[in-house]
Amino acid sequence: MVVLILERVPVGLRGELTRWLLEPKAGVFVGSVSGMVRDLLWEKVCKEARGGGCTMIHTSNREQWFAIRMHGDPTRQVEDFEGLFLIRVP
Repeated sequence: MVVLILERVPVGLRGELTRWLLEPKAGVFVGSVSGMVRDLLWEKVCKEARGGGCTMIHTSNREQWFAIRMHGDPTRQVEDFEGLFLIRVP
């Protein structure tokens, strides 16, 4: 499972992501893709974000059963507290 949240990114990037993921709300994408496709989508998002913020949450074998990746300038920040992810609002 992959959840991708985009903030202040070009509309064309959002349109391109709808080929692989569903967009239930503007800027929020959800889907189930392979690890390779997930990593390629993340590379594309990071390359084309143009100053926007990107957050990806995907399943993993960590303590919380998910991992979080962030790029750019998202409105919230993730803190790794002894292996657990916590969200901080600046």
